[in-house]
Amino acid sequence: MASTPQQPPNGRSGDLQKPGTFKNGPTSSRSDVSKSLGLSKRKTPAEPPIPTLGVFYAFLLVNTLAAAFVPILDCDEVFNYWEPTHYLNRGSGLQTWEYSPEYTIRSWLYIVIHAIVGKIGSLFSSRTTAEFYFIRLILGATCAACETRLLSVVCKTFNTRVGIIFGIVMATSPGMFHASVAYLPSSFSMYMTMLGMAAFMDWRGGLKTGMGIMWFGIGAIIGWPFSGVLIIPILAEDFVLSLMTGDISEIVYRYLDGVVRSLLVLALQVAVDAFFYHEVTVVPWNIVSYNVFSGSSRGPEIFGTESWDFYIRNLCLNFNIWSVLALFAGPILALQFLLHRRSTTNQSPIRSLVFIAPFYLWFAIFSTQGHKEERFMYPAYPFLALSAAIALHTILTNIGSSDPARLMGKIPAKLKLYVVSLFVLLALDISVARTIGIVTAYRAPLQIYGPLHEDRLINNEANVCLGKDWYRFPSSYFLPKGMRAKFIKSAFDGLLPGQFTEAKTGFGFFPGTWLIPAGMNDQNLEDPGKHIDINHCSFLVDSYFPNLPSSDLEPNYIEDTETWEEMQCSAFLDSSQTTFIGRILWIPDLEPGVWTAVDFERPAAPPYPDWDVHETKPLPYRPFRHGPYHITMGLRTMQWDEWIELDNHYPRFHGDKKRRIEERGEKCCKTAPEAFDGAIELLEELCSYLPQRYPSLFQSTPTGIHNLLTQETFDITARPLAEDPMQMAARLTQDDLAIMFEKPDGQYYLLAGAILLAGFWRLSDKFGMPLSEIHTSGDVPGFKTKLEKGMMNFFRRIQPGQPVLRNNYFIQVDDDLAWSHSIGSEDPVQGDGGVMQAAGWGSAEKNKAIEHHYFRSERQSLRRLPRSGGVVFTIRTYFEPITKVVKEVGVPGRLASAVRSWGDDVARYKGRERYGEVLLEYLDGKHREQVDKGLVSETEEDGKYPF
Repeated sequence: MASTPQQPPNGRSGDLQKPGTFKNGPTSSRSDVSKSLGLSKRKTPAEPPIPTLGVFYAFLLVNTLAAAFVPILDCDEVFNYWEPTHYLNRGSGLQTWEYSPEYTIRSWLYIVIHAIVGKIGSLFSSRTTAEFYFIRLILGATCAACETRLLSVVCKTFNTRVGIIFGIVMATSPGMFHASVAYLPSSFSMYMTMLGMAAFMDWRGGLKTGMGIMWFGIGAIIGWPFSGVLIIPILAEDFVLSLMTGDISEIVYRYLDGVVRSLLVLALQVAVDAFFYHEVTVVPWNIVSYNVFSGSSRGPEIFGTESWDFYIRNLCLNFNIWSVLALFAGPILALQFLLHRRSTTNQSPIRSLVFIAPFYLWFAIFSTQGHKEERFMYPAYPFLALSAAIALHTILTNIGSSDPARLMGKIPAKLKLYVVSLFVLLALDISVARTIGIVTAYRAPLQIYGPLHEDRLINNEANVCLGKDWYRFPSSYFLPKGMRAKFIKSAFDGLLPGQFTEAKTGFGFFPGTWLIPAGMNDQNLEDPGKHIDINHCSFLVDSYFPNLPSSDLEPNYIEDTETWEEMQCSAFLDSSQTTFIGRILWIPDLEPGVWTAVDFERPAAPPYPDWDVHETKPLPYRPFRHGPYHITMGLRTMQWDEWIELDNHYPRFHGDKKRRIEERGEKCCKTAPEAFDGAIELLEELCSYLPQRYPSLFQSTPTGIHNLLTQETFDITARPLAEDPMQMAARLTQDDLAIMFEKPDGQYYLLAGAILLAGFWRLSDKFGMPLSEIHTSGDVPGFKTKLEKGMMNFFRRIQPGQPVLRNNYFIQVDDDLAWSHSIGSEDPVQGDGGVMQAAGWGSAEKNKAIEHHYFRSERQSLRRLPRSGGVVFTIRTYFEPITKVVKEVGVPGRLASAVRSWGDDVARYKGRERYGEVLLEYLDGKHREQVDKGLVSETEEDGKYPF
């Protein structure tokens, strides 16, 4: 019995036939074959239609959230697209070299399209930010429409499950959350890619080759020329099918149809660019020429290069599990075909491979390029999502098998459902955590310009200056009318944007688009003319990260409170103080007071070179600078070797501590019951560190540590301990020690301490207090206004592997290291009327002789204990007569300048009124002696802080 070959519904046969391919020849359907065999077959139920409108609303909701909240992560988006749009619509903006008529590698047609949208948005509100967000909203809506169109076609072409998975990937991935509303040609190309994919994929009513070529062509011409590469595998399939069917004339017609449509778009672009540039230029060719044929001194690589695995890491961040599925989609399809000789969708494996191949091609091409950026992947995102959907659908089809002869058929259905659900939920959770992490960590640049829009500043002509954070500027749309963004010199030595000329009279329309700007080049060479003097700045945008060192070119302007007044401050991720997981994902704040132990081990400390308890001198910390004085936490990164510093003052310190413990006991050393484990952990750390760092003084024992100088042996394993654990720890170091623990109210409390040599404060006064109250009760200057918020955030975020240091200094007018008796008795005494008199500078004798003046400096380290979560302070005091310190070159003048620069609150806190006249007169005299001897100049600058 013979019959014609069977065809699947809609006339498809594998990957070789399309609707209309054999429309003039005889065909045979499945029903014809069934009748000839005399058999009947139950029809496969049609899949329910996808609710297109509901899908669109879902995509629109996600993209609207993106438009409202996602930060701008690429300065190219600002300076090459938002700024030219602002120039067209608002008359001012920053201009990059790409828009110079000398180079013309950016098209004004792309800008004009968005400028028209922005003008429509400005009809609803005169605020510049309203126009910005309206453009974003329209971008999101456009992307949602393209996503909906492609998802609908995927459901009909492959099957509904592939379409649903595709929709989940597109709607939930962090990469799409940003790309959907990014004002970038690569995002525009992504929109067109989706429409082109849908055209080539949808065979209903005949082939749509011409339309597909047109969409890809528009994406390449108006958007990014390189995105045209994505069409190659699809055209190859179309060409091969035409060769096999012998329909050469029809394919030539379809190709010409698409090319002509694309050329019409190109003609429109050339005309628009000719209007703006005043010359005929083909921008897509200029882009290709510069990026491919410009040579080593030009081209993309002068802007930086990345390693070959950049896109693997980037896609894993932006698509997590889906990126892995996409990369393995080809092997998964091949394995499915080899093992089962059938497809799991309505399309053959080869047809499926056609729509997977563009992602592989794109990934391979751009991974081999030196210059890599996240946005370069945007056009391939739809192919990535489709590849991941096909791969997961294929896996699910095999997992869902109920055939008892197969391994998967023997696994209970509920178990398989749980595993699959867990997989999908994990992908969704990671995506949401990444998305929230991006928004919460990097959104500050969109928030800090709010105060500039207050009524009193609107229409105020002023310069808003950008320094080291120039690349985070979110565009002139965030500045009110009259204000201009300007650049001050920073460590960046490349080419900054200039200003579009704002000349109007006698220059016609938009002269900034065709007048050649000064100082532009295509080699990223710095132009000093792009900078202005900071004295011409009315406002300044700057970031401050306590652990990052400042420099002459990039000082911490926020600390210069004499010059700048803080108007707005928004949180921004400090990558140096954030764990790897915290940098890539949003981690919700855990329940306050609950610490989960982490697996961290301090690196072993090498022996201190040539250290000797009788010979090694104290380090000469001089933590003061020429004025002005800034109130700041002053943190810097600590190397683990530097945790505990010992020197030849150790015998004296040890003796003073021993005496103080005997005299004052619990007043100086105390551990709360709930802090006992943290205090033991600190003891264990000291017993590990000290023998490593100072082997000539300490020796490890099976139960603790032995002091070779004092012959003391400490057993830290005995229970109960021989003494309070903090008291035991105090005997080992020259430092005072304190441990802060978080309680359920989110505050950190002083619950363990050994404060024996503090000089000006008592443990008994502060024990059990929260961090804020410790500082406010001590009248610490600027704590509420400048320190509290940053300090609280620091305590919450500090990790075991990120120890820090800080230094401070005081002047003391007596020689008592342990307690400065010049300010009063260490123990409160009863005065007249039975009132207890507290110690303070008010009771100190005024203008004592210089021989009574001592320089007191503290070196404090802070680190998190990994097991208990306590934050350990070590406070090492350095104590020397002023008459000795001033012998060092440069110190008298620098110290005098620092003391004079104290604000009133700092001067009151440090007691300057009681000793200032004598001290400053003496320092000035010693400085003059050094100047006269030629040791320093009148304007001697600081040494290397804090020495």
